[in-house]
Amino acid sequence: MPASAPCSLPVQVDLRIDARWVVPIEPAGFLPLHSVLVRAGRIAAVLPTTQVPPECAAREHVRLPRQVLMPGLVNAHAHAAMNLFRGIADDTPLQAWLEQHIWPREGVHVSPSFVHEGTLLAAAEMLRGGITCCNDMYFHPDEGARAFDAAGMRAMVGMPVLEFPTPYASDADAYLRLGLEARDRWRDHARLRFALAPHAPYTVSDATFQRIVVFADQLDIPIHTHVHETAGEIEQSLRAFGERPLQRLSRLGVAGPNLIAVHTVHLGERDIHLLANAHASAVHCPSSNLKLASGIAPVAALLGSDVNVALGTDGAASNNRLDLFEEMRLAALLAKAQSGDAAELPAQQALRMATLNGAQALGWAEEIGSLVAGKRADLVAVDLSSPDALPCYDPCSHLVYVASRRDVTHVWVDGELRVRDGILAGLDVAELAAMAHRWQERIG
Repeated sequence: MPASAPCSLPVQVDLRIDARWVVPIEPAGFLPLHSVLVRAGRIAAVLPTTQVPPECAAREHVRLPRQVLMPGLVNAHAHAAMNLFRGIADDTPLQAWLEQHIWPREGVHVSPSFVHEGTLLAAAEMLRGGITCCNDMYFHPDEGARAFDAAGMRAMVGMPVLEFPTPYASDADAYLRLGLEARDRWRDHARLRFALAPHAPYTVSDATFQRIVVFADQLDIPIHTHVHETAGEIEQSLRAFGERPLQRLSRLGVAGPNLIAVHTVHLGERDIHLLANAHASAVHCPSSNLKLASGIAPVAALLGSDVNVALGTDGAASNNRLDLFEEMRLAALLAKAQSGDAAELPAQQALRMATLNGAQALGWAEEIGSLVAGKRADLVAVDLSSPDALPCYDPCSHLVYVASRRDVTHVWVDGELRVRDGILAGLDVAELAAMAHRWQERIG
């Protein structure tokens, strides 16, 4: 299998990583005994270790004789700060969970410090689990951005929009104004981008959606929203508007290549064709949808219609973990059971959903999601040498069906080390734990 061709191999590189296997995503499959060379935060080359020229000196040389090196995982949908609500109101249906438990607590506790500290906690969890990029949706996006920046993580920060007041904003106009102000403050940051994040069709009016489309077109940014998550949502839309949510979004101009449609559980054939014709992306959140009994997204049908499908964890309050290894395995198994075809959603496709497909959904596919010369050096090393992972005939299969986030040993973002030997670099775990305990005492 050919390696990624070097763009013109530099004599001096910042980082050389020799791995037992490299899974580049592009092309599919794995490369045994390969090296990745990094210069100025970007991949300079992916090539057989024996072919690294002796004159190519590296400031740092990392040898991973038991690990598979892969692109950083892309969590295409999360509510990071909701880590501070982890475990609250478990085993409760979605609407009751939102209306009786989550929204009342948010009304009391959500603040700039809540969002900053909850997002830091989530970033630590994600980085330790090999997630290098997160598509987030929550209040106080400025504070979320500040936390992702402190953690050294890549993020698409959502600018939330609702019609009703919260401690963050009073109405749709205020949500938009505050979100766009936050975007302006961070617009030159290399690792952070922003998306418009209307919560859902049932919480956002036609007029507000039309304004959102105008801003998205003018600024060339994604629209990130929950849609078709429950059967009740669709029934409500039919009563109120005489059309299904995706039909309504299409009429309003929301459905297009920059739409990130999250959950997409209850889809008919017409809904799937609508997403495909719009060149929109869908985000599959299997654990959250199962836990809230929302249903199982028709992933095989979406992929069969050439819809770009990424993977997300949703928030830790409805999952209860930000773990894309878990989501990859569940997605593959559910697709097989739902379709009745054991060949459906093979391991390599699940890996692509968790990496390059997520990058494509966020508009970041030219920069991240695969190990190709010229892309950002967002890298994850996974140890496949433990007895419960042996023997290993196919590391791609192992990454989906065998490995867990606890097997992640190293993580780099832009070529900067964020996890070494399973230990976070730059974030104090004891401080994070103390902070989480303080919030637990307040929230009760």
